[in-house]
Amino acid sequence: MNRESIELPGFGHDNPIPAASRIGPFLFSGVLTGRDPETREMPGTLDAQCVNVFRHVTTLMDTAGGSVDDIAKLTFWLVDYRDRTALNREWLAMFPDPSSRPARQAMAARLDGGALVHCDLVAVLGES
Repeated sequence: MNRESIELPGFGHDNPIPAASRIGPFLFSGVLTGRDPETREMPGTLDAQCVNVFRHVTTLMDTAGGSVDDIAKLTFWLVDYRDRTALNREWLAMFPDPSSRPARQAMAARLDGGALVHCDLVAVLGES
C-alpha cells in the first residue's frame, strides 16, 4: 500500500510532518491544535481553540476525501483536564446522534505555545 501525506490549508507544523497520513482506508492525524486557520494566531481561550480544533477536524476529513462520519476515535489533550464545557459543546455540534459517535479520550497535558487543547484522530475511509 502507498502512504499519502495529507496537508491542510491554513494549518501546518514547524517540523517536516504532514497534518495526517493515509494508508488505504486508514487515516491517522498528527496533532491538531487550536490555531486559527486564517490568522495563524493561537487564541487565548479554550472556547476559541476548541472551535478551531473542530474546524481542522472537518477540513482534514474533507481534504482526505471523507467526512466526520468516518472518524473512529478522537483523542484530546487539555491543559485544564476537568474543563470540558467547550469541548463537549463542539463535540455535540459535530456528533449530535448519541448512537453514532466516535470513541473519545481526554487526558491532562502540559502544552506549549499558548495551546490549551490538542487533538488527534483515527478514521477509516472508503478506498481512494
